[in-house]
Amino acid sequence: MRMLHHGSFVYPKRVQPGDKVAVLSPSAGLPEIFPGVYETGLRRLREQFHLEPVEYPTTRKMHSPLEERARDVHAAFADPEIKAIIASIGGEDQLKLLKYLDAELLKAHPKPFFGHSDNTNLHIFLWNLGIVSYYGGSIMVHFGRAGAMHPYSVRALQQALFEGGEHELTPAPEYNDEDVDWSDSEKQLRQPEMFPNTGWKWRNAEGTIEGTIWGGCLDIIGWQLFAGKYILPVETYAGKILYLETSEELPSATYVYRVLVGMGERGLLQQFPAILVARPKAWALNQRNTPDMKAKFVAEQEEAILAALNEYHARAMAVFNLDFGHTDPQCIIPNGGKVRIDGHQKRIFVTY
Repeated sequence: MRMLHHGSFVYPKRVQPGDKVAVLSPSAGLPEIFPGVYETGLRRLREQFHLEPVEYPTTRKMHSPLEERARDVHAAFADPEIKAIIASIGGEDQLKLLKYLDAELLKAHPKPFFGHSDNTNLHIFLWNLGIVSYYGGSIMVHFGRAGAMHPYSVRALQQALFEGGEHELTPAPEYNDEDVDWSDSEKQLRQPEMFPNTGWKWRNAEGTIEGTIWGGCLDIIGWQLFAGKYILPVETYAGKILYLETSEELPSATYVYRVLVGMGERGLLQQFPAILVARPKAWALNQRNTPDMKAKFVAEQEEAILAALNEYHARAMAVFNLDFGHTDPQCIIPNGGKVRIDGHQKRIFVTY
């Protein structure tokens, strides 16, 4: 299948059943510490998706040198037998990896890349090269989910990996944001408790906005803004759509507001006519919030985002509580791909 072009962006070729896909750890090498969860993810990749995982020297290795991780990224992109790349998990140091990457090599061999959280760094790097990538779908979190993969995540992955084309995003019927302790192998066998989904919340839902999407994990975008190396001139983002979610570190509403203020003062926030915001994770193993505390956390984050938008971009359309973040299950966002937001009908379409 030929490569598809969208504006100045290239959609890499689709994956087909039986293909080999690289499984990399460009951030944390957690497969070394939790091999059971990781192996479950690999098994489901084989059995449910009929794809053959190919591992690399740093895939199961914690604290690998950045140069070695970069070598594995290069090898996976350059190998003609590898048809897609899926991250094992996120982490916290991928920003430091980017300086070791060969932009020309990646641009010459565009492939679908899947991952979320700290993998926002690689998504931004690929976006700058004009390559569409796929925000979501890590081996340990989504493929290796306790009990079984969630059907909502499975469908999203099938669409993004194999089908391509335009698909409608819908709210997940249920969600969970309370982690299963990976060190408890018995809990890995049980389905996690799920909570009813309250649906999306819309602001300035007028007209239809269509464009290329950019964004990722707000925590990482904050680091990117600090570094200033990979954020392009603000006019590059004119007319693009912004998507944001927050991590398992549960950043405060104050921090979220400050990141958006930084974007506003740069003139960056004002470039985006619409913003899609994922439901924030509001519980962590080291911060076991009660249901009331979780509701307060979610409400305060929404208020912080609205406060920044009211100050810097009052006319922007915003949709809250989508399912592409650190909660479960997860839809897939085509980073650099085409997104259409119909405010009148309150529907969202993405092109994979």
